[in-house]
Amino acid sequence: MPRLRLDPAVAHAFPDTRIAVLTATGLRGQEPWPGTDAALAELERGLADGSRRPADETDPRIEAWHAAYRSFGTNPRRSRPSVDALGRRLVKRGTLPRIGPAVDSYNAVSVRHGLPAGAFDLDRVIGDITIRHADGGEAFTPLGEPGTVEHPAPGEVVYADGDGVLTRHWNHRDAHRTRVTEESARVLFLLETVRATRDGHLLDAAAEELRGLLDPHADRVGVQFLGPEHPDVLV
Repeated sequence: MPRLRLDPAVAHAFPDTRIAVLTATGLRGQEPWPGTDAALAELERGLADGSRRPADETDPRIEAWHAAYRSFGTNPRRSRPSVDALGRRLVKRGTLPRIGPAVDSYNAVSVRHGLPAGAFDLDRVIGDITIRHADGGEAFTPLGEPGTVEHPAPGEVVYADGDGVLTRHWNHRDAHRTRVTEESARVLFLLETVRATRDGHLLDAAAEELRGLLDPHADRVGVQFLGPEHPDVLV
């Protein structure tokens, strides 16, 4: 059973970090997920009738991530936090992407609560996962680009396992190797804030909402929280 760790240097740089960690086992991604379909449709309907707009870079939740990105040398308007990019896509196209029910579930929760979200297929993870600063020598293959190899800049915050980087710029882009598909049966889901003092209640609500979408389609869904005071969990 792998561990997920928050490196002390990252915890020191971002002391108000809190991450909801959901581990789903026995996930059934090939059956209908009507709850997720309804959540996506509700967000799109809200945008269309003007009753809801996703958080943008003027929102304190997104501003906090832009500030975090700039602090480790990333231009957040060039490499946007995932929730920022997803909200912009919804506004531009009027719809959210349909990738697969597990991914669609965390995307819907991310946009609704204005918090970055992501996931890894645990059967493709090598060893433990650490949220840490890159040293510049790691390899990263972007999602959808299996022939491409990038090298994160030194100091960039990444998720990394024993075989390479799983996300660049903290939560900007996922790796191809650990992508979640409809065949993924054991998946680690993440929801994040770097302003837990202000947004912790949103994180709690988002974790419960995501759990509610996953529960009907999994044998078990566990929820834990990671942060500077609890920097290491079994997943």
